[in-house]
Amino acid sequence: MKRDQHSQLRSKLTRVVAWRNISRRRFLQTSSLAAATTALPYRLRAFTAQTPALASPPSLQEVAYADVTLAASLQETQLTESHAILMELDDDALLKPFRLMAGKSAPGRDIGGWYRYDPDYQIGKQDAGFAPGHCFGQWVSALARGYSITGSKEARDKVMRLNQLLAESISGDYFEKTRFPAYSYDKLVCGLIDSQKLAADPGAFSVLDKVTDTAQPHLPGKAIERNVQWRPGTDFSYGWDESYTMPENLYLAAQRGAGERYRDLASQYLMDQTFFDPLSENKNVFAGRHAYSTVNSLSSGMLAYLAAGSDKHLLAVKNAYEMLLVQSYVTGGWGPDEQLRAPDTDDVFVSLTKTHNSFETPCGAYAHFKLTRYLLRATRESRYGDGMERMMYNTVLGAKPLGPNGEAFYYSDYNFDGKRVFSDHVWPCCAGTLPQVAADYRVNTYFRDGQDVYVNLYIPSTLRWMQDGKQHSLTQESDYPFEETIRMKVTASQPSKLAINLRIPGWAHGASATVNGKPLAMAVQPEQFLRIERKWKNGDQITLTLPMELRTEAISPRHPETVALLRGPLVLFATGEGKPSLSSKQLLSARQVERTQWIVDSGTGPVKFAPFTAIGDQPYSTYLRT
Repeated sequence: MKRDQHSQLRSKLTRVVAWRNISRRRFLQTSSLAAATTALPYRLRAFTAQTPALASPPSLQEVAYADVTLAASLQETQLTESHAILMELDDDALLKPFRLMAGKSAPGRDIGGWYRYDPDYQIGKQDAGFAPGHCFGQWVSALARGYSITGSKEARDKVMRLNQLLAESISGDYFEKTRFPAYSYDKLVCGLIDSQKLAADPGAFSVLDKVTDTAQPHLPGKAIERNVQWRPGTDFSYGWDESYTMPENLYLAAQRGAGERYRDLASQYLMDQTFFDPLSENKNVFAGRHAYSTVNSLSSGMLAYLAAGSDKHLLAVKNAYEMLLVQSYVTGGWGPDEQLRAPDTDDVFVSLTKTHNSFETPCGAYAHFKLTRYLLRATRESRYGDGMERMMYNTVLGAKPLGPNGEAFYYSDYNFDGKRVFSDHVWPCCAGTLPQVAADYRVNTYFRDGQDVYVNLYIPSTLRWMQDGKQHSLTQESDYPFEETIRMKVTASQPSKLAINLRIPGWAHGASATVNGKPLAMAVQPEQFLRIERKWKNGDQITLTLPMELRTEAISPRHPETVALLRGPLVLFATGEGKPSLSSKQLLSARQVERTQWIVDSGTGPVKFAPFTAIGDQPYSTYLRT
């Protein structure tokens, strides 16, 4: 392309993007009651043919787990409880399925549930034995992340011990006998690369090579679509394997030094023809796909961009995220009955009465957090942080805790008659992802860009870093999202010039900030990062205020009368039995009577509302008919 043509294209792109942003803001503003009751600020996105991206800045970098200390009770409790459960699991019990499937001696108790091995297991006739050993790699990963956070010698010893025992127990029979060879291999790769990076296990890559050599003859030679039978003589459930999710961890293995064979394998298992290629052309191919694994596979596309420089895959994933938003619930969750739905249908609306299995929560949140973290790093667009925040507060942070006998929270329930309950399954897949999610709140909260800091989540916490030989920290204090003000304090061994970038949520109209009590000269714009660049000295303070007006969001444009109530990033769920019909005006007049409780006055008495983290065991409704 000639230079003048390139300039014309850049100018045209600028005008188009500006027009779309202005049009979108006008549509989504909720200044009047009518607009407030029909707005779809989270879900509604305009789809247009995407133009190849112009040069973008370098990707933001993740901080280390150990660099962040959290003082947030809900997040820390989730980590402490899940980490304790994993530390108590007996080594022999964890290795039992691998040893039994290899025909070896297998002492120790059988922990049961999905994790156990039953050679006589039949799909549909029993639950225990569905996916033997499936969580092993995720649990090792979570323990390695836990060690990186706590420095616990016991956690590191357990990680290295389990990896060595795995090397002694793994066999081709394991991958031959499980219905999920690719899924299981993917999780083992995750555990081993995290062991090497986060727990400094010197033998992790050797074990990884052995596991890979053992698994490869039993894997398909390429990514296979779900429900495609590629193993002769097996029942339909063997088509549920997820080879298309493997590239993410394989790219990471190569990136961390495990060898170029893993980069080659990653490329080999990218599902381009039926997935990333049409997505890059803005063709929606989500309908009917398994929800969690499909969204999880988008992280493979992001690694194809971040590790291999593929702009096509970045474009595909950005398009896919917009498609996902349109079919998401107000909480950020998606995939009723674990299935993504076709656009421009009533499927998500109908699910409010037809199912209680609305969103596969710990697994779905884990996939969503990774996806938005990668997108935020690659694009620096704050709205991906908005999506992560909404998902955190309204889904997984309110999950019931993992139990010592495999009790696990699986589905969030968005039915009009919803309940927060444990799964019927014991040690299901969500028992593997919840401990990983609990560790990752730290790396979701902050990012770095050379000298600069990006604050993504407003969680009471402290980030510490070294810069030019100087020790720095940034501490957040607040009761956000129950109060509007976040206070931050900088410490620095010597004054340093850098920028602190603060995510301003899309709903935070009228946001403001001060430094050492003085208002900033610049405007504070929603759905952007507020960049504050100066020479920071010890004791400098930032005060950020994010106004939280009540608003409603409809389940879809086709059903504007079915709405949810929100305040800031929180969805407020109507609790109790027999909720009366409420008008939009009544909903928007809700008053906060306690830290986690709001009241709406109806003609028949008060209706109580609470965030997902405070619902407990009482019945609730996410959406109301107005």
